[in-house]
Amino acid sequence: MQQPETQRVSTAAALPIAALTGASGFIGGALAQALRTRFSVRGIGRSEVAPAGVAVDTWQRTDLFNLKEAEAALQGATVAIYLVHSMMPSARLTQATFEDLDLICADNFGRAAAKAGVTQIVYLSGLLPEYGTLSKHLHSRQEVEQALGLYGCAVTTIRAGLILGGGGSSFEMLVRLVERLPAMVCPGWTKTRTQPVAVDDVVTLVAFATGNADCLGQTYDIGAPDIVTYRELLELVAQQLSVKRRMVPVPFFSPSLSRLWITLVTGASRELVGPLVQSLRHEMIARDQRLADMAQVTMLSVRDALAVALQQRKEMKQAAAAAAPRRAMVAAKPVSLVRSVQRMRLPADKDAAWAAAEYTRWLPHAFARLLRVDVDAQRECKFCIIGMKTPLLVLSYAADRSTPDRQLFYVTGGMLSLAHQRGRFELREIGTSRTLLTAIHDFGPRLPWFVYRYTQAVFHGWVMSAFRRHIGKAGPRA
Repeated sequence: MQQPETQRVSTAAALPIAALTGASGFIGGALAQALRTRFSVRGIGRSEVAPAGVAVDTWQRTDLFNLKEAEAALQGATVAIYLVHSMMPSARLTQATFEDLDLICADNFGRAAAKAGVTQIVYLSGLLPEYGTLSKHLHSRQEVEQALGLYGCAVTTIRAGLILGGGGSSFEMLVRLVERLPAMVCPGWTKTRTQPVAVDDVVTLVAFATGNADCLGQTYDIGAPDIVTYRELLELVAQQLSVKRRMVPVPFFSPSLSRLWITLVTGASRELVGPLVQSLRHEMIARDQRLADMAQVTMLSVRDALAVALQQRKEMKQAAAAAAPRRAMVAAKPVSLVRSVQRMRLPADKDAAWAAAEYTRWLPHAFARLLRVDVDAQRECKFCIIGMKTPLLVLSYAADRSTPDRQLFYVTGGMLSLAHQRGRFELREIGTSRTLLTAIHDFGPRLPWFVYRYTQAVFHGWVMSAFRRHIGKAGPRA
């Protein structure tokens, strides 16, 4: 029986805080409910308030690309659960790969967790193959695992393959393929073995590991007890839906063609489908079931997990249809902001502070006949066209938010920037890997959007590519 809200508020105040990213997702929503017996759950997301039906005790609006907001979100938390993957554009114009976006969010989260004194980060990652070069998607998952623990917080990593549950994007693509195609061409990747897992089992095991001292610093694989190929998985879905589907094997692996037909048939975005298709060549097999053994959980078979997931999907569609007439659908006009991230490699014995100083030194020399950069004692940078007094952009150095491995500037003026937007430019070093990320966040251009998109944005990308080549030639510090 669910306890009264007044009693729950009193109980939650006495419990340790679990900060939960992705609380509005199909995993996070169920996980929030499971954690509330032992924790006061603080939902973390980009919406102003908790979405309807999300069972959290408090809600913190947070942009994880913003370190200051990440720090505020984790303040006072004992444990933190990380269910974030940045595979979709995060601004009207995003000049960045999903790997770089994921890395910035994870780096911010790791920094913020360490500052807040969080005792454990629990990260739901992806199964990794035993051999071979990782796809970009799986390499990004592994990179996030490492980034979360760079600043001293203990990380518990739980690796899972395809998660079978109503509301899951990958599961939804799988079902739509079977629903919409009476006959399916089966390229080489459909022979790849995989080990899916029921969403309810994922929730149970993540909840078990959260706050468990025996799980600190550990990495676990989880999966159903049986292993299937992707073709067998499609056939099982067809059986559960009571439809006949003809499977036509073809002897090649074509990520481009697969991405195209999955996008066209399922309606999923190219940004989501592309990285997932690239990973289909890898066998996603759990190496052990230690965590399930520790938790004394009997994992659902693939067939049973599919049955439960399809029932969840049916119930969700019925609930959505019933709610639709009562819901006022007012689309908010998107704010025209820019996010642009470039990955570079720092020379030996260089740091982000050096890179920031080198950028302001190099830029006017690289464009000597066009640009002048004035830097004052407070490191305020004014970028001006030669012969003009009014700057194009003004960057103000945030000394109180900068460290040798992360340099932050705010966009505070200039002809090319909207006065009411507070964009920022940062250069951050990731651990000891000598990886440098240069990033513009939440920049509001003053130029008309179409003009900006094909002039200033293109020029910025070209400049940062040139800077990447420049620092690649720099020698060690004397």
